[in-house]
Amino acid sequence: PPPSTSFFSVAIVLLGMMLPQSKAQLSATFYANTCPNVSSIVSNVVQQAFLSDSRIGASLIRLHFHDCFVDGCDASILLDNSSSILSEKLAAPNVNSIRGFGVVDSIKTALESSCPGVVTCADILALAAESSVSQSGGPSWSVLLGRGDSLTANQAGANTSIPSPFEGLSNITAKFSAVGLNTNDLVALLGAHTFGRAQCRTFSNRLYNFSNTGSPDPTLNTTYLTTLQQICPQNGSGTALANLDPTTSDTFDNNYFTNLQNNQGLLQSDQELFSTSGAATVTLVNNFSSNQTAFFQSFVQSIINMGNISPLTGSSGEIRSDCKKVNGS
Repeated sequence: PPPSTSFFSVAIVLLGMMLPQSKAQLSATFYANTCPNVSSIVSNVVQQAFLSDSRIGASLIRLHFHDCFVDGCDASILLDNSSSILSEKLAAPNVNSIRGFGVVDSIKTALESSCPGVVTCADILALAAESSVSQSGGPSWSVLLGRGDSLTANQAGANTSIPSPFEGLSNITAKFSAVGLNTNDLVALLGAHTFGRAQCRTFSNRLYNFSNTGSPDPTLNTTYLTTLQQICPQNGSGTALANLDPTTSDTFDNNYFTNLQNNQGLLQSDQELFSTSGAATVTLVNNFSSNQTAFFQSFVQSIINMGNISPLTGSSGEIRSDCKKVNGS
């Protein structure tokens, strides 16, 4: 070839070597030859699941989030307890709370019958999150693929790394920062609370005796407070459910941000995005509230960023044949 061509080939190879590994190795076309229908297979199973469970979309995106924040997006959250594994499912942020495992298994079964031994459980979580959002009125995007499945879980890491609804904004910002996500990512990704439910135990601290003041959280709209006190009476069940978005509870839209402006954020960690005086998050909430397109664009970029957290690529990890356990166990 003429010298210029070979120079460009070398330049491109060098450029590829300089890019961060995850970006270089995850690709939207990773399964183009080995499992070309992967997206539609995942989408169909998620669509079926929605018919019997209106919460499932929010639950599936939360699985992807709780997976990625612990040792990267490696499907470690899907592993059951075993003689050698302390399951992340039993960590405080997940126990009696994280859900959707049966749908993940159904997706895996469908993929194994169509292209056996090809698609990883970590990639299933990323694809299921996209299907969940796009089928609920939100944006769609090209999911980057090629993550390996972990051989271990990290229960201790799940206990410390996953943001909690009771934490202040600075702590949550630090947890996002620890995995390479910035304030824009934080606000955009919390916008996923535009659908789904939360148990009373995750916000009842705001309803009666906030921070030992003997009164409710002052940043809670009083009409909304009354509604929530009816759902969660003082000595009632901590597992009763409230919609994270009281306006359009099953639709992926920007109403979450308008709710925050009206002091109708359900979780303390939600409302603090808007009610923390002088925080950088306030401007973002106002922007996303007034411009759904801006929110959707930011959300897509941020969930792609989240999906890029420390994936196992190349020969790292494995392709689990059963998402609940390591191969050969």
